[in-house]
Amino acid sequence: MIVTLIVACEIGFWILLVAGLSLRYLARMPRAGVAVLLLEPVLELVLLIATAIDLKNGATADWKHGLAAVYLGFSVGLGHSTIKWVDQRFAHRFAGGPPPVKPPKYGKERTLHEWKSAGRWILAAVVALGLLQCAVWYVGGSGDISSLRNWQSKMLWVIGINLVIAASYTIWPKQPEKSPS
Repeated sequence: MIVTLIVACEIGFWILLVAGLSLRYLARMPRAGVAVLLLEPVLELVLLIATAIDLKNGATADWKHGLAAVYLGFSVGLGHSTIKWVDQRFAHRFAGGPPPVKPPKYGKERTLHEWKSAGRWILAAVVALGLLQCAVWYVGGSGDISSLRNWQSKMLWVIGINLVIAASYTIWPKQPEKSPS
C-alpha cells in the first residue's frame, strides 16, 4: 500500500503542477492556479499520515517505509525548485514569458550555483534522515529497523556526494576554454 501511495503522490504532484500552471497561464486565473499548487503539500501530508498509521497498525518497518521518508524529504528539499523550474518553462512556452534562466557556466557564479544546488539536496537528505530517525524511535527497540538504518546511510551518501561536488567547484572553479592565439 505504501509504494502505491508514493506512486500516487508523485503522479498527483505532476497533475497538480500541470493543472495549477494551466490555470495560471492558459486560463489566466493566477489565484486559482496558486490555490491548486498549494494543494501539493497535502499529498505529502497524506503519505506521512498513512505511513505512520501503517507502522502503528503493526507493519514491520521495511524499505517501503524508508522510501516514504526519503520521498517526503526530497519533496521538501527539491519540490519548490522543481516547481520553479517547470513554471519558467511553462510560462515561456505557453504564455510568452521570458526564456528560462540558464545556470551560470563559469567562475564564482557557477560555484555559487553548485552550492545552492547541493544545499537543496542536502536539505532533502537531512529531512529524510530526520523522518527516518522518527520512524526508528516510533518502531522502538522491539522492531527490526535495519531497512530504516540502511536508508539513513544512503542519505549520508547523498550529503557526502553533494558536498564533494560543490567543494570541487570551489577548489577548481570551471573556467571558460581559452581560444588558441
